[in-house]
Amino acid sequence: MFASQLSTHINEKGDKAILVFVFPGKAPLPFAGETRHLNGSPKKRMWDLKAWRNLARIIKEEKPDVVQANAGDTLKYAVFSKLFFKWKQPIVFRNASTISLYIKTTPAKLLNGFFFKYASRIVSVSRTSATDFAKLFPQFKERIVTVPIGIEEALLNDPAKENVIPGASKPVLVHVGGFSFEKNHVRLIAIFENILKKQPGASLHFVGSGPLQAQIEELVKQKGLQQQIYFYGFRNDAMQFIKNADVLLLPSIIEGLPGVILEAFYCKTPVVAYDVGGIGEVVINNKTGYLVPKGNEEIFADRVLAALDKTPENQQLVQHAWGLVMSEYLNANIAKKFLDVYESVKK
Repeated sequence: MFASQLSTHINEKGDKAILVFVFPGKAPLPFAGETRHLNGSPKKRMWDLKAWRNLARIIKEEKPDVVQANAGDTLKYAVFSKLFFKWKQPIVFRNASTISLYIKTTPAKLLNGFFFKYASRIVSVSRTSATDFAKLFPQFKERIVTVPIGIEEALLNDPAKENVIPGASKPVLVHVGGFSFEKNHVRLIAIFENILKKQPGASLHFVGSGPLQAQIEELVKQKGLQQQIYFYGFRNDAMQFIKNADVLLLPSIIEGLPGVILEAFYCKTPVVAYDVGGIGEVVINNKTGYLVPKGNEEIFADRVLAALDKTPENQQLVQHAWGLVMSEYLNANIAKKFLDVYESVKK
């Protein structure tokens, strides 16, 4: 999604961005520019010669100045294609998480270090991610730059979209994110149960999809919470859910700098989040949101309850958060920072 938004702004600034998809699949994306497909095989991530050749063919045809890899798999495909088919363009890798939490063994470190060796720049999504990367791979320290994620300005007053959560009991709590282990859905449900003790009318709304969704839906049934917890799957209008919520909850155990927090800031919806990754760089406790020590579920529930109070302090908190995102985290400005990175490596 961010790659689509970034590419749109790059095109608007007079350059040309082409989105290249590694694996087959369908998803509505906010990008009207040129797209290409490698038709890679998820089962052949380490030996997909056909897809590497397809990437080399695209590079030969399009003659890009820079190739950007936005995740681990894309970097592997870019590096293998470059080595096998001898194209010369520099690779920029976008580091969107805290990689030390994924790369834990010596073999994994050696393998990933091999791929990072071919990245001319490593663009980290937060200062925390950049520091973490430099600690794990100090040999690449000079290649690391920090460019945060950004968000799109959006029309949020469309009456036709005001009821994306129809009939929901109050207060409305929302979580936006894929169903993967780092998003911590199981423990979020435990936190929600604590909230229900003091706010029995509360409802929790999950926006997103992923491999663990069926497991979480079954857990909700086992706990008898089907009337309080709702699932919406992947949505293009996730920001509308955030706007209609009373609080955004983010108890992730691993993060880089999640865009949903910035979207909540933009919507003036209070945020309660664990202090992991780069979250603490934007969620300033009691100033732009509520920051909770990782794993402290009791404090998390208490902060959600505090965020629900319509106090002058909370009103000031959401205003500070809105001002931060408007001044530093809009994609139109982030795109310029990426273009500066590309200029620094272009041959």
